[in-house]
Amino acid sequence: MTTEDKNELLPEQREELLKTLKGRFEKNMIRHKDIEWAKVQAKLEENANKMWSLNEMERTGGEPDVVVLIDVGNDNKMDEYIFCDCSAETPKGRRSFCYDREALESRKEFKPENNAVDMAAAMGIELLTEELYRELQKLGNFDTKTSSWVKTPAEIRKLGGAIFCDRRYDHVFVYHNGAESYYAVRGFRGSLRV
Repeated sequence: MTTEDKNELLPEQREELLKTLKGRFEKNMIRHKDIEWAKVQAKLEENANKMWSLNEMERTGGEPDVVVLIDVGNDNKMDEYIFCDCSAETPKGRRSFCYDREALESRKEFKPENNAVDMAAAMGIELLTEELYRELQKLGNFDTKTSSWVKTPAEIRKLGGAIFCDRRYDHVFVYHNGAESYYAVRGFRGSLRV
């Protein structure tokens, strides 16, 4: 595989990923009523780079699945599917990260391995917004023991903060922290449009 192909999966990797995604899709129909797997698979097979991103979501513990969300601020396109990390807790392979590169560089010692914004970009996915996080929570109980960074408004980030969400006491909560903070139980969830 050449460097140009680094975001391409081998045929056997694509086949294994499609098998995993189809199994999860069929097991969790409540997340995507009235959507047919064959149409999702056809769309995926047209988008090799999106398959790579989904594989990264899977590899890092996100358990991506097709979700039907009221996409705040955007009309859902009929020819587009949204995958979100649907792991019960924030993905294990994306925890203990601060919010972004600026926050990472501001730490003088005990720097985390990475940051949520850069890792999401490298994976080709988007951090969930607070609104999408709340919509995802309507499809299940997520982050009952962990928390997830969400896309932070510029006016909050400019002042050094970042926001994260979790679910406790059967409610979704939004909190703030210094963007440079990181915890073993805080990671991030992402979404991918296909």
